[in-house]
Amino acid sequence: MNGVHVVDQWPVDNVAVAVIGADGARLAEHGPADRVFELASVTKLLSAYGVLIAVEEGALELDQPAGPAGSTIRHLLAHASGLAFNEHNQQAEPGNRRIYSSSGYEVLADEVHAATGIPFDKYLSEAVFTPLGMRSAELRGSAGHGAVASCADLVPFAAELQAPQLIAGETLVAARTVQFPGLNGVVPGFGMQRPCDWGLGFELRGQKSPHWTGELSSPETFGHFGQAGTFLWVDPAAGAACIALTDRVFGDWAKEYWPPFTDGILRELA
Repeated sequence: MNGVHVVDQWPVDNVAVAVIGADGARLAEHGPADRVFELASVTKLLSAYGVLIAVEEGALELDQPAGPAGSTIRHLLAHASGLAFNEHNQQAEPGNRRIYSSSGYEVLADEVHAATGIPFDKYLSEAVFTPLGMRSAELRGSAGHGAVASCADLVPFAAELQAPQLIAGETLVAARTVQFPGLNGVVPGFGMQRPCDWGLGFELRGQKSPHWTGELSSPETFGHFGQAGTFLWVDPAAGAACIALTDRVFGDWAKEYWPPFTDGILRELA
């Protein structure tokens, strides 16, 4: 695949990308694969996966109370708890609005810690990073935005999101299915979306416009982008996932370069 080489034109100092097939094969790679990048909100994919493992282990239940009154683990994962973006104060009743919230993921981390007795950074390492061989991956702060990893070490995670080994297939299907359908909300950097679909930790492409994925991305596409200039998407219709990590903060440059890049990758896959 030659499309990955266009990232050399991006206005960033360092960028590493990879395209991973549904069978886990590395279809393309470019850039410093072993360089460790800050992931910012791509962290939420990893943290959500850790929470889903805790649910399957019986430490938590999706519909148990957590966070503000009336909120549950499910609400927190789906940004429907009403908690503010970066503060632990409530801005809406649970289930009424899609309020993108890093603080909600900090509450989830505390819930896992309380239920298992294991600090969430260690739990995430034991439950996700170590089994997948993600040696550079580490949670250094908030469960909403504090992880670091190399592109090479996110490749097995992207494969896991297409053919799960750590959770049941049914759990992954639920995670990429709309939770609390019909909620409106803001995708940071891309404005109000009506509706603003989200799964259990995964942002869902749906019919959102504008969006950080491409015009050719299927509505089934799921993933996340981060303010550190990072993204990971999985497009089941294309049978592939894509990772892009940079060292430039998200901004207008990303809105300009990311969607055409994704469309180019999807054309090659087709």
